[in-house]
Amino acid sequence: MPFLFQESILKQLLLGLAGLFLLQASPFSHAANAPLKVKAVVVTMFEIGEDEGDKAGEFQMWKERYGLDSRYPFPQSFHDIYANEDKGVLAIVTGMGTARASSAIMALGLDPRFDLTQAYWLVAGIAGMDPQDGTIGSAVWTRHLVDGDLAHEIDAREMPESWPTGYFPLFANGPQTDAGRPAVNGEMYKLNTDLSEWAFNLTKSLKLMNTEAMDELRARYKNYPNAQSMPKVMIGDHLAASTFWHGKLLNDWANDWVSLWTKGEGNFMTSGMEDTGSYQAMIYLDRAGKADKNRFMVLRTASNFTMQPEGLTAAENLAMERENGGYAAMVPSLEAAYLVGSTVVNELIKNWDKYQNQTPE
Repeated sequence: MPFLFQESILKQLLLGLAGLFLLQASPFSHAANAPLKVKAVVVTMFEIGEDEGDKAGEFQMWKERYGLDSRYPFPQSFHDIYANEDKGVLAIVTGMGTARASSAIMALGLDPRFDLTQAYWLVAGIAGMDPQDGTIGSAVWTRHLVDGDLAHEIDAREMPESWPTGYFPLFANGPQTDAGRPAVNGEMYKLNTDLSEWAFNLTKSLKLMNTEAMDELRARYKNYPNAQSMPKVMIGDHLAASTFWHGKLLNDWANDWVSLWTKGEGNFMTSGMEDTGSYQAMIYLDRAGKADKNRFMVLRTASNFTMQPEGLTAAENLAMERENGGYAAMVPSLEAAYLVGSTVVNELIKNWDKYQNQTPE
């Protein structure tokens, strides 16, 4: 056999073996073979530093405690994916804000390495808490997601004196209190409330973390008895807006806004940024047969209050939180997100035969 011909065959053989090795070694091998059957997706929004071993953000406790040891490169989004392949659980970090969250959920849903058709989705992140309804360190399961960004706005310095706010619904001519206005542009989404109620009932007896610093902060809210209570698991409604707002007047607006778009059914309890974008992506993935929007849960845990206590202005309170090194309930809220969230994920995984084809009721 001529030498050049032998060399050609040898090169082809070596290339084939190399390709086979890379396919087996790479996380992308699921795309070439059977995709990973995912039972639960944990959605977090930020991490502070490293994924392990330093000050924790929303992702770190899941990474360290849930055995998320398999890494999947995810260059089309904000952060690589980590999974516990034996349990069928993976977690992502979307990045902060509606734009990053919605694009991350969409990118994951279309990723051929994963079968997400029966996966349950759990958003587990921190939030602000309305002191009229609850206290810091609490965990709130969500029924309605209300978008706080889609609106008209006139600067308060230019609005008519009779207006309570310069912020009002799209296609309206001024502030409205009509709870019958339809949400047709993504202003409000109602989640699977049966699933939310199930998750709440499963976790409502859990004891959540409390600290002296939290006691000192809640004691300032003298006229808000719910703010002075101990942390607990609750169920309520969430307002998502990419602007981090704070203060009593905006807290009043948030309550009115949630009531407006839920037609009086909802009660504003927690504030965050991303969740309306995440759920909108879920709706599109559901239409495409890639995911089930009825398996989407939002759990928000209170790291701070949404307004100032008596004796402080909104600006003074916001500055004080920064000067004191961050939120008094930052670590307890992260602990609550993991404790409450993992309790639900564990139940789903443990009884997968029961929940694979039928959502809990």
